[in-house]
Amino acid sequence: MRKITAVPIMLLFCIIAYPVYGEDANKILIVASNIKAMGDPEKHDARNNLWEYAPPYHIFISHGYDVDFVSPSGGAVPFMMDPLGISSYTIKYEGFLEKANSSLSPDLVDPGEYKAVYVGGGYGTLFDVASNKELLDLIAEIYKADGVIGSCGHGAGVFAKVKLAKEKFLVQGKRIAGFPDSTEKEKSWAKQGTLLPFLVESQLRKSGAIVINKSNIPDKHDIVSDQRIVSTMFLPSAALVAKEMINLLEQDGNRNQTRVEP
Repeated sequence: MRKITAVPIMLLFCIIAYPVYGEDANKILIVASNIKAMGDPEKHDARNNLWEYAPPYHIFISHGYDVDFVSPSGGAVPFMMDPLGISSYTIKYEGFLEKANSSLSPDLVDPGEYKAVYVGGGYGTLFDVASNKELLDLIAEIYKADGVIGSCGHGAGVFAKVKLAKEKFLVQGKRIAGFPDSTEKEKSWAKQGTLLPFLVESQLRKSGAIVINKSNIPDKHDIVSDQRIVSTMFLPSAALVAKEMINLLEQDGNRNQTRVEP
């Protein structure tokens, strides 16, 4: 297990946003939600969080990977948050919104074409992705083919529902960070979590994960890497998750190590 110094996201952009092109570009699948609101009378926001999707997309693209989006219904996926920094750059110059708004439906995805899967946050994925068996099975197939899985914030709630076999969850026995129950219950975004189909941390525990949260990690913005699953609790580290996913994809061996790093 090793620790490295935390890197601010804008500095990270300067350090690792360089193109690395191979003869054959590998493909990474980004999973997003089609949901705009939670279905309550006040229409609480359930869109995908741009800051948890655009920075990882930029990291993947700038390292020479092809990226496709998939969503339960296909087509456009809605985002919240203003396009700042890396998000603004990748929208203007790297086709982020064009790709996101042309997301594939699950039946159009061949899992054999993808080396990794990433799921960001925003509440939407808890409503439509986590209950979509086709998408959950796609994630399982990519992982079983030695693929790498990444998540930020509420995205880990999707992985908590993935099964590798009838009685075995993807996250079982693995160290996973996801949006904490304690933080959920403090916030009004989903009425202290009462509007949600489930709480991420609780579902991770139910599925047998070793949950990493604010009480047992040195820095709440650290990323956790365990057996080809890379996760973080909060959005500032979304780009770092993507970078670690690439590290795992490009290294020979040592994929099943456990690490905690910012």
